[in-house]
Amino acid sequence: MKYTQLGRTGLKVSRLVLGTMNFGPQTGEPESHAIMDSALDAGINFFDTANVYGWGENKGRTEEIIGTWFAQGGRRREKTVLATKVYGSMSREGDTWPNEDRLSALNIRRAVDASLKRLQTDYIDLYQFHHVDRRTPFEEIWQAIEVLVQQGKILYVGSSNFPGYKIAQANEVAARTGRLGLVSEQCIYNLAERRAEMEVIPAAEEYGLGVIPWSPLHGGLLGGVIKKEAVDGRRASGRSADALANSAVRKQVQAYEDLLDKHGLEPGEVGLAWLLTRPGVTGPIVGPRTPEQLASALRAVELELGEEVLAGLDEVFPGPGPSPEAFAW
Repeated sequence: MKYTQLGRTGLKVSRLVLGTMNFGPQTGEPESHAIMDSALDAGINFFDTANVYGWGENKGRTEEIIGTWFAQGGRRREKTVLATKVYGSMSREGDTWPNEDRLSALNIRRAVDASLKRLQTDYIDLYQFHHVDRRTPFEEIWQAIEVLVQQGKILYVGSSNFPGYKIAQANEVAARTGRLGLVSEQCIYNLAERRAEMEVIPAAEEYGLGVIPWSPLHGGLLGGVIKKEAVDGRRASGRSADALANSAVRKQVQAYEDLLDKHGLEPGEVGLAWLLTRPGVTGPIVGPRTPEQLASALRAVELELGEEVLAGLDEVFPGPGPSPEAFAW
């Protein structure tokens, strides 16, 4: 495994991030524990989750699974850089109540304590705002965070799904009050979805945030879906199936798979390896449902993409270009 600094911090993290969103809803606790053990054995030390994962009536379940894994000991917690998130409502259906979502000082305080209990730990390495809160000023948010840092409950703060101007706003307010501010941004970014290159990634680089791409294979669209249809009849499902119903998208994905087949490369591994070549990227989030999927992701770290392949990928999936040139002169 290769490691890098998380943004402008001194924190060392793996170039792959283990996403845990499937733990609970799709992957049971024993297999989730096995995947986390395999990830740690392979050198992945950066685990990402969120308080709402588990979804529906099972919100918080994913954090609980990680907590029971930590409780097994073996220095699991000490070896793990743990990231979780706050924003979404934790209320159960039919029992909604004010102040149980977003980024008010009250919800942040309650949410941290609840996550710590589920995770069976006394601190969170990276606490991430899961979405922008247009109702709460950053002065209030940073004041709440400062208390938690002083209490030793969190170490660093990151954002997720923030536009570029909110990254700038958050860190300008933090700087005025003598605080470290955001150190990472978790955004959707992959070959098929490159709009983050216009504003988000330049803002992250300017302010020293590490970029953590989620959905690196665009919901499976970049994982060889057409080839799987032809070889073993496995048809795409969900978002990939909807996307492939568009003939232009299907043609683009086919060109992607043809390019990689020409070079003897696996689409899923290339999708991850491409992100590792991008400026500002700390590491993509991989969310394996099985040990086999984790093994495939690990191979991407060692994959070197030649100039011909990189040029071909840009031709198939051209980026939007920088802002403002992407939409102006």
